[in-house]
Amino acid sequence: MATFDELVLLAITVAAVAGVVALSGLSLGLVRTSQIAMVGAAVALLFMAGARAAWRWRTERLLTRNGTGERTIIFGAGEGGLQVIRTLLRREQSAYYPVALLDDDKSKRFLRVMGIPVMGGRDAIAKVAQRMQAKILLVAIPSASAQLLQELSEPCRDAGLVMKVVPSVYELIGGQAKVGDIRDIRIADVLGRPPSAMDPGPMATYLKGKKVLVTGAGGSIGSELCRVLAVYEPGQILMLDRDESALHALQLTLDGQARLDSSSIILADIRDNDALVKVFDTHRPDIVFHAAALKHLPLLERYPDEAIKTNVWGTLAVLAASSGVNRFVNISTDKAADPISVLGSSKRIAERIVAHGRPGTTCVSVRFGNVLGSRGSVLHTFAAQVKAGGPMTVTHPDATRYFMTVTEAVHLVIAAGGIGEDGEVLVLDMGRPMRILDVAKLVSASSPVSIKFTGLRPGEKLHEQLFGTGEVDVRPVHPLISHVPVPPLDPVEAYVLSTTADQKSITKGLAQLEHAPLIEPAKI
Repeated sequence: MATFDELVLLAITVAAVAGVVALSGLSLGLVRTSQIAMVGAAVALLFMAGARAAWRWRTERLLTRNGTGERTIIFGAGEGGLQVIRTLLRREQSAYYPVALLDDDKSKRFLRVMGIPVMGGRDAIAKVAQRMQAKILLVAIPSASAQLLQELSEPCRDAGLVMKVVPSVYELIGGQAKVGDIRDIRIADVLGRPPSAMDPGPMATYLKGKKVLVTGAGGSIGSELCRVLAVYEPGQILMLDRDESALHALQLTLDGQARLDSSSIILADIRDNDALVKVFDTHRPDIVFHAAALKHLPLLERYPDEAIKTNVWGTLAVLAASSGVNRFVNISTDKAADPISVLGSSKRIAERIVAHGRPGTTCVSVRFGNVLGSRGSVLHTFAAQVKAGGPMTVTHPDATRYFMTVTEAVHLVIAAGGIGEDGEVLVLDMGRPMRILDVAKLVSASSPVSIKFTGLRPGEKLHEQLFGTGEVDVRPVHPLISHVPVPPLDPVEAYVLSTTADQKSITKGLAQLEHAPLIEPAKI
């Protein structure tokens, strides 16, 4: 073969031999020996390097397969691109066949890699796709940011190209994937930032040996929370939900079987006060993670009474039944910050009720952004619309939201139980908000479909926020977690809410209670 390192070593070897010959000739009185040695060395180096180059060229040709598979443009002529091309051209059954390279670095415009030319930068995507009859654009940059993928997604859509990516640097270093493992855009790519590296371990020592109850255990957050909690060696994890099918699926995931005969599986509704009292009297949990809630904003705008029964009174019922509980962690939403929706108002009231707390129990809330991949999330909606052939529906081209992964959400919940103080809501640093339109473009990059704007629905904000008016971002314990004090609300106030009035009156009642004057809790 003829790599650069080999050529350098070859040159050093030839030069050393030539030097020895020249010195030997001079010592013997042969005047012209040094000139002959230098010319001979140059000729020898030329022939040896040429022979090696020819051998490498012949080997590469023998290893290179014929042009089968989807015609593919490789974006990125760096080391990642070189490795991808070598892998694809040598893999007999590869579904991709590289026909062109693109790179924004103008110094690489005249490169050829195994016969594949660099034909321009991102501005040439459409022209090169048409000229080379390509169907796929493969981003061969393991460190590619979400911003770069967003910027490439639109020209890909316009050119009718399907966008694929190679594994990230983290996957390559961790040995989870190889450069040749090509895949579609996925959740981690959509996030727009590296996933939070927060380790809840040092903040989770309070879990060891304790009985932990998770309400809404069959939901996306609740089920992942149950899976992760096991790492921190609790004495028992009690999983409560009113959805028997969700409990069945959860136990199947955790235990590999779903007999539903374990005492850890609890079928109950948080609206049922008597059932909750019985559960707490029977199991005596030490810690409660309250994940049960109604969360679909448009539906709750139509049925505000249901928001009261579950998100407000349900939270009250769980809190009231939590006799003997050491820590109570309530899961809230960023829509509770200066809410304009039924969902936001109901969750803000729940935050305030939890802040009122109960004697002997540390009560905190955590505030989430949009959890990518959770059941009913925007990603699931987009994926279903892409599968159906479109169109994808986006409310407004400028609408932005904060996004986090399920793992980040669960880590925040666990950390909150360890570092949260009475009456606080904890918020994870989720970076900058992302345009929903950009998320839609990324999701559809692997299967381009049209995008339709539907307009903001009642209760929806153009730009979501993490902190309400007067709330200050303070991070006294962990650099990624903000602690915000919440004005307490006496639970008695919440029971005044009506669920039998007309929709408009119920919604108005929620909005009024959300702004009720601060009432300090009576601590015993």
